[in-house]
Amino acid sequence: IGIGAVSALTDEGYNDNVPPVITVNGSNPASVELGGAYVDDGATAFDDNHGSTAVTASGSVNTSSVGSYTITYTATDVDGNSATASRIVNVVDTTAPVITVTGDDPVTSELGTAYTDAGATASDLSGDIVVVSTGEVDINTVGTYTLTYTATDASDNAATASRTVNVVDTTA
Repeated sequence: IGIGAVSALTDEGYNDNVPPVITVNGSNPASVELGGAYVDDGATAFDDNHGSTAVTASGSVNTSSVGSYTITYTATDVDGNSATASRIVNVVDTTAPVITVTGDDPVTSELGTAYTDAGATASDLSGDIVVVSTGEVDINTVGTYTLTYTATDASDNAATASRTVNVVDTTA
């Protein structure tokens, strides 16, 4: 071997310019529910010339916010050859809001007496939710009436709840 050839060789007798191969473990893309805990499955790397190679991960996943996040894995062999791979983690919201009917259900109202509905509230991990009420109570007609409460979150997950209002005549 000539002198010029020796400088291009590694200590093992050849020029290694091949990076390691990274294998992303688990699902890719991965999904996690809004508000859930994300545990990354990591990655492994193997270099044909040096065997198992350390992998570092960078990036983060904010499970408090719906969106796509990237975790990047990097592996560098002893000869300085680097490789990268990535995983997409989607934070999704598939859970409907929770509606709580305020006050009694069913509720009884006397015929001819004004009825004021106590309403309902909704909670959801995606933030504030508006509750929409539909239905009417005819205070001048004995009967059973249903008020329906609907709440839809930012991811279009909807929930409904209802209250029964019984208009009765107990006055002689």
